[in-house]
Amino acid sequence: MAAHPGARGTARPATTHPHPATAGQPTVLTGATVVLPTGTVENGRLIIDGTRITATAPENAQIIDVTGHYLLPGFIDIHNHGGGGASFTSGSAEDILKGIHTHRLHGTTTLVASTVTGDMDFLAQRAGLLSELAEQGEIAGIHFEGPFISPCRKGAHSEALLRDPDPAEVRKLIDAARGRAKMVTLATELPGGTDSVRLLAEHGVIAAIGHTDATYEQTVEAIDAGATVATHLFNAMPPLGHRSPGPIAALLEDDRITVELINDGTHLHPAALQLAFHRAGADRVAFITDAMDAAGFGDGRYWLGPLEVEVADGVARLLADGTIAGSTLTLDRAFKRAVTVDGLSVEDAVTALSATPARLLGMDDRIGSLEPGKDADLVLLDADYELKGVMRRGEWVVGPQLH
Repeated sequence: MAAHPGARGTARPATTHPHPATAGQPTVLTGATVVLPTGTVENGRLIIDGTRITATAPENAQIIDVTGHYLLPGFIDIHNHGGGGASFTSGSAEDILKGIHTHRLHGTTTLVASTVTGDMDFLAQRAGLLSELAEQGEIAGIHFEGPFISPCRKGAHSEALLRDPDPAEVRKLIDAARGRAKMVTLATELPGGTDSVRLLAEHGVIAAIGHTDATYEQTVEAIDAGATVATHLFNAMPPLGHRSPGPIAALLEDDRITVELINDGTHLHPAALQLAFHRAGADRVAFITDAMDAAGFGDGRYWLGPLEVEVADGVARLLADGTIAGSTLTLDRAFKRAVTVDGLSVEDAVTALSATPARLLGMDDRIGSLEPGKDADLVLLDADYELKGVMRRGEWVVGPQLH
């Protein structure tokens, strides 16, 4: 969701709490409950050497006792529009880095930057800027949400800027991203939708079905053409019907589809989340934030392109009609809610926040789990699932705060 520079909010200082350990020194974290792909290990340990997790500890390794805490792989957000008062669609490179850092402070060690509907030339220009940040390793890629979406399910997108998914225009955005396009959200029932899905699949870009008014049959056709993601399932699409099941049934029943869920307590009723988990399973669920500028920043007035947004009590809505306009969610809150409110196991929540999105992005050889050889991306939580430390590529972003 795109807020213009000058968005008004209550600033919350983004602070880090560096550990006094020697920078770059090998580290062994001991005593934690460690969530591994093979299961949860009590009183476990994790060894970090340089930027990677390793199997053996060098003799000069420092020991940090994190007994009573959970060690999880770093969170991965595949759908995020900004944070810290900064927009990934309209901010400068410095603004974008501020937004990325805001989410890192909340455990998101890998992030795909999402844009919103805009003029094609403007989006192509933004793709160039974002691709530079991807090349620098700051983001994992670019997600284009709009303009190829349905006016019937536009959400907080400007209707005047929407267009049908012409494959030539979709290709223009892919080319502008210089190989860094990860995902495009489409209303695949629109003219050119199915052909655009095929084009994306041929270029190794995820075709996501979202902001759609498609029927069940049209959704099945798009999946068969190569679509593999449901953009924030349940939101911005027809509700599940017993005679006209619409896209939700098609997306939930097909094992080729990964469903995004915004677990903030506003976008989804807990029963809807449970339905998705029971039908799809954690291996097909990716928790996302769909965050806009106010995430980690505060309540106030913001702009989504030409649309003004009021953020009150952490909920973002269009000022004109009250439509939900993205979220102010961070993934540490999504994790805690999943375990404490939704009743998910810690292991399933970790899968939805790390392993599934890593696999979807084709990056599970490097991130998404705590295994030797992978990047030292981790989150440290206390027994109440409150964030107490974040490490990215072997460097502490936050903490560890052990007292």
